[in-house]
Amino acid sequence: MPKKIRELKQILRKAGFTEKPAKGSHTKWSHPLLSGKLTLSGKDGDDAKSYQEKDVDNALKQVAKNQED
Repeated sequence: MPKKIRELKQILRKAGFTEKPAKGSHTKWSHPLLSGKLTLSGKDGDDAKSYQEKDVDNALKQVAKNQED
């Protein structure tokens, strides 16, 4: 069962990401240890697409890797 967009946002907030609103239902996420930004689209109650979950996982892994360095 896919996660909801609100769940992905919660995960990002706990990991120290900051949120900036973008156009429509899009939000841009940044982290000091992440090069670039992560964009999530969709309303909080929507099911997350598989690529969105992968993007969040990859961003979290990159932040964890950069913390080790």
